[in-house]
Amino acid sequence: MKHDITFLSRGVRCAAWHVPATSDALAGPGGRPCVVMAHGFGGTRDSGLLNYAEGFAEAGIDTLVFDYRGFGDSGGKTRQDVSVRRQRQDYHAALAAARQLPGVDPGRIVLWGVSYAGGHALVVAAQDARVAAVVSLTPVTDGLASLTHVVRHAGIGRLLRLAGHGLRDTARAITARAPHHIPVVAEPGALAMMGVPRAQEICASFAGPTFRNEVRARAALKVGLNRPTTFVARLTCPLLVQIGTKDRIAPPDAARRTARKAGRRAELHQYPVDHLDVYAGPGQRRVLADQLDFLTRVLGHHGSLIQGTG
Repeated sequence: MKHDITFLSRGVRCAAWHVPATSDALAGPGGRPCVVMAHGFGGTRDSGLLNYAEGFAEAGIDTLVFDYRGFGDSGGKTRQDVSVRRQRQDYHAALAAARQLPGVDPGRIVLWGVSYAGGHALVVAAQDARVAAVVSLTPVTDGLASLTHVVRHAGIGRLLRLAGHGLRDTARAITARAPHHIPVVAEPGALAMMGVPRAQEICASFAGPTFRNEVRARAALKVGLNRPTTFVARLTCPLLVQIGTKDRIAPPDAARRTARKAGRRAELHQYPVDHLDVYAGPGQRRVLADQLDFLTRVLGHHGSLIQGTG
């Protein structure tokens, strides 16, 4: 059962769910462990994340699942604007909120992120040495590599088209006009931040009622500046990196390089899936099983280090 809660990030209300554990399998003297979860890019908490939170609950792990400012049920006057800086600030605020949850052990908080959030989790954990572990699923770890990945799969024309829409939105902001939006996801060849085959069908299988398939187009101009991989050497906690070998959005090679940078602290798993295949169905179940195995080992030993790679 999930409980609606809120917390403040830079004075703005963020909406969240607290999903308590349904067993005491991993309870310790300080309480139960907790996973802090957020979606990637323009996603919302009601779009596939409960599939993971419910699995964690059965294993004895609480979860705090939240919406970024400007998305879903969270506050904020600026809507549908993907800001890496603000999203990382929200992660820090959610982390602080999780440490105050009833029954939760503040020393065993895990950061969980998918896609863009998979990168945010790495950065926030590098900035907060108290984080017990990180789960980084199909992560965007290097924006420069992501741009190259787009060109490889869709051609330079797609990149130039997105940049043009980003400049149009920026110009509208400068002149105090309404923002220019583009879709988050669409079929390959259509205008969108992400081009994925069967995009509408796949999204319909997990997208929740608060998800809006649009973001301010200026986000396209900032992708190359988002480079979580530059923070990973500072991590002091165990890390699980899960990549899709068929991922058209988050370049697998960049995630592999990031895992190598983390050295002995990182555990790497690879799956024959595309970017959106990890939210529902067989792909999601396999990924969750590996997350539960990782977290049970790490949290069961109160944060002891993991050796080697998978």
